Amino acid sequence: MSTFTVKDGTQIYYKDWGTGQPIVFHHGWPLSSDDWDAQMMFFLQKGYRVIAHDRRGHGRSGQASEGNNMETYASDIAELTEALDLKDAIHVGHSTGGGEVIRYAAKYGKGRVAKAVIISAVTPIMIQNESNPEGVPLSVFDEIRKGTGFNRAQYFYDFPIPFYGWNRDEQTVQEGIKQNWWRQGMMGSVLSHYEGIKAFSESDFTEDLKSLDIPVLVLHGEDDQIVPYAQAPRAAKLLKNGKLISYPGFPHGMPTTEAETINNDILDFIK
Repeated sequence: MSTFTVKDGTQIYYKDWGTGQPIVFHHGWPLSSDDWDAQMMFFLQKGYRVIAHDRRGHGRSGQASEGNNMETYASDIAELTEALDLKDAIHVGHSTGGGEVIRYAAKYGKGRVAKAVIISAVTPIMIQNESNPEGVPLSVFDEIRKGTGFNRAQYFYDFPIPFYGWNRDEQTVQEGIKQNWWRQGMMGSVLSHYEGIKAFSESDFTEDLKSLDIPVLVLHGEDDQIVPYAQAPRAAKLLKNGKLISYPGFPHGMPTTEAETINNDILDFIK
């Protein structure tokens, strides 16, 4: 196992394969770097250096009782990319990882990040409030908190159904993918997952998006049942150099179920 210890003593697990221009993958809640298998293999075979970490409290990383917030997630990435001396890197984030990419790039990425890709991302902000009246009500996130904190094994077994859009007509549950999602989720810390809900739902990335000069590709499925599609055009509009690609019928978990399409669109953007 490759691990790196950040300043507060938490061990961060990561994979680092290949040579060439680095692509860093940031996973969604409550998963791990394993959720990027289809992308890691694809881009490795295209000649890139591929790197993915397990966020603190997720997967094989340390289950810290502190720092389960977006500021620390981004700081952890800054320490890891500095330790690996990554430059001219492309950062790719899914869902919560999309927010992590934007916060990291805005705060720490100058001189290190060449481009960014955010997929089904929580940017610019998810929760409904006075400045975001079209957002998702707090009650939705409270339900996720209740299921995660106090009935996690069953809740995580059921969550992949809307995550991958298997509750739609003519869709069939792919049991291997469903069980792999559950496996990844159950590897992590229930406390980190519980506290991470606030991180992905209430973090405001508006100013981060506005501040970025690098090219950013925004990918979002129009049938996303986890992070509403409306997030994507709002995020793209805030970027100075943003490009939006939307996919009719694609679900939240499209990097897995629609890997061929997603991988090729990312590759075109990188090239």
